[in-house]
Amino acid sequence: MKIASNRFQKITVAIIFAWLIFFVLAPNILVLAVSFLTRDGSNFYALPFTVENYGRLFEPLYAQVVWNSLYMSGIATIICLIVGYPFAFIIAKISPKYRPLLLFLVVLPFWTNSLIRIYGMKIFLGVKGILNNTLLSLGLISEPIRILNTEAAVIIGLVYLLLPFMILPLYAAIEKLDHRLLEAAKDLGANGFQRFVKVILPLTMPGIIAGCLLVLLPAMGMFYVADLLGGAKVLLVGNVIKSEFLISRNWPFGSAISIGLTLLMALLIFIYYKASKLMNKKMELE
Repeated sequence: MKIASNRFQKITVAIIFAWLIFFVLAPNILVLAVSFLTRDGSNFYALPFTVENYGRLFEPLYAQVVWNSLYMSGIATIICLIVGYPFAFIIAKISPKYRPLLLFLVVLPFWTNSLIRIYGMKIFLGVKGILNNTLLSLGLISEPIRILNTEAAVIIGLVYLLLPFMILPLYAAIEKLDHRLLEAAKDLGANGFQRFVKVILPLTMPGIIAGCLLVLLPAMGMFYVADLLGGAKVLLVGNVIKSEFLISRNWPFGSAISIGLTLLMALLIFIYYKASKLMNKKMELE
């Protein structure tokens, strides 16, 4: 029985390892290789090797796109944190009887394709959409608000799609809180705000950082959100990558942008790792 179990484990690990090699490592190596090639009109890419594609990343036009992507993704991340933290706190502190229902509502949007949900949001935010009709009927506005094809619409779409990715790690961090520490802080005279700043916030910081990364990193590549809600006026890095591959047919430069975005994500993950390590060390010393 033990031999069969060990064999099953080895087969499972081998399948996972093969999957990662063929569908994760190999495609990324191909993209990296193409990023050093030259654009070719008939074959998409050709020799000789060049680093010119990476040099173009620092041109003002593309640097501005990266900055705009970070700006909008950062705002969406902050909004998700402001909305998600209280909601995650409520889920963690509510009666266990109702907690599964709230968690089910958090993950329920994953049952529907994100592209379909963005089309729904486009209808909701339209000039003749549900939002404007509701505000007009309540007398809060005198004429429809034009939200589509703006940065605000893109940010709303990003928050709408990525909010669950903020709530879940926050809930996991808040649920693990040691209530004895809160009681000790209360006995020492700390009020509610002081307990939150001095105890709850530091202990839940790993969940905050993890949630921010899970929102910030995917937000920069969600080109279809910018396409449908922002029109041609608002671009994310994902839009530029899509245009280089499908419209301009400049596969080497599109690959270079993809590698640059991957390196940026890796840098943010490294910062998260270092911050978590320093935070754990600080907590141990305290």
